[in-house]
This record gives sequence, structure tokens and C-alpha cells, in this order.
Amino acid sequence: MRLILVRHGEAYAGFHGPIAGPTGCAGLTPHGRLQAEALREHLAWTGQVRADLLLASVLPRAIETARIVAPGLRLELSGQDCDLCEFHTGEADGMDWLDYNDRYGSFDMEAEPDRLFAPGGESWNSFHERVSRTLERFARDHAGESVVAVCHAGVIIASMRLLLGIADPATSAHLRPTNTGLTEWEYEPSEGRWLLRYYNDAGHLLDLDPPQERPDDASVVVPSEPSGYKGPDHEQWRRLFD
Repeated sequence: MRLILVRHGEAYAGFHGPIAGPTGCAGLTPHGRLQAEALREHLAWTGQVRADLLLASVLPRAIETARIVAPGLRLELSGQDCDLCEFHTGEADGMDWLDYNDRYGSFDMEAEPDRLFAPGGESWNSFHERVSRTLERFARDHAGESVVAVCHAGVIIASMRLLLGIADPATSAHLRPTNTGLTEWEYEPSEGRWLLRYYNDAGHLLDLDPPQERPDDASVVVPSEPSGYKGPDHEQWRRLFD
């Protein structure tokens, strides 16, 4: 099977809004929507990706991206999968970062890999275990198919670490997937392993003008009716992934 991981477009979560799970996520910025539109036109024009299924995480920024991109694949969004979400933040979802630090304290998740981000959330290790299970499930359940999954930087980076055997994250090199960048894995069942076809293909953004304005705190508005999913997410990693 082929698995094409697409990072969502630029989102308000990457700026100064609340911790952006299903409750705190305010979706894409105007520039993020332009990025998704550029990807849609690229896919429609080139036919680079011929997919059987389009999935997204349950977070608004991923769902919005997938719905914009879908016509370029000649598909509709088939479903939402929580296992494609960014790091789960549990009870911290929607909190202001200063309030989070007052309540839970700041810490380095890589240095304390078993510490939960907040009650009901994930640790560094449990997040990577979730991504590993998801990759195994996709390889098993979608044999012979091509699946496009609109997800998050953390999921893409975890796939690289897990499938390429990068055991220690504390290296001098950084992985930084671009918003709407594409990463393709191919599972080879005869060998029981994954092949990396390409990482972070973002050529569709080359002709996109940079944004003239950037969001500020006042422009980050949390939707009054977030998606029906009641679980958590994570965006503290923006300092690593931006």
C-alpha cells in the first residue's frame, strides 16, 4: 500500500492562540487556505497522486485542509481518524499557554518521555506508540490501496523516526515538515517493511506569495462549535515543528 502523509495548511495553532486540540483549534489562516488551494491545483494538474481514499485527523485544521484538497484528488473526504492527530494534550486542550504553565509546569517531553502532558493526554513515548500502531493498521487494512492522510507535523516526524530507526531525537539535525508538504511511504508486504518514496514535497508552494500579515492574539478565535470529537490534541510542539 501507498501512504501519502500531508501536513495541514498553516493554522492559527502555530501562532499565539490556545493549546489547539479539537476545542482550541481555530482552523486555517487565510495563507493556510491558499497553501491548500495550491496543493489542490497541483494535484489536479499533475496527477502526481492517484488515491483510493482520503482521510484526515479529527482536528479542524486537518479537516479544512482535506476538504480543500479533495477535488484535486477527485475524491471526497472519506473519514476522520483520531490516530492521525497531533500529540494528545488531554485536559489542557483549549487552555492558554500561561495558564498551562501555571497549572502543570513547563517540561521537556524528550527528557521526560513517560510524563503525560496533562491528565488524559499522552506522553512522548505513548504518542510514538500510537503512531506505530496506526502505521501497522494502515498496512494491514489498506493492502493494495493508496491512502492520502491529512495529518500533522508530529505524526510525519514520528513516522520518520519509527520507520527509519532514529532512536535518539536529540540529534543536531531537525525534521520540519512544511505546511501542505507531502511525504510518501510504500509498504512492501513481501519484505514486511516500509520504503520512503519522498519526504516533504512542497514544490506547489514555490509560486505562492508570502503572507503580507501574520495573525496576532486578537485574530485567533476559537470556534463555538468544534468538531464532535471529545478527545485531546497537542500543539506545544510548534516550537519544534514551525
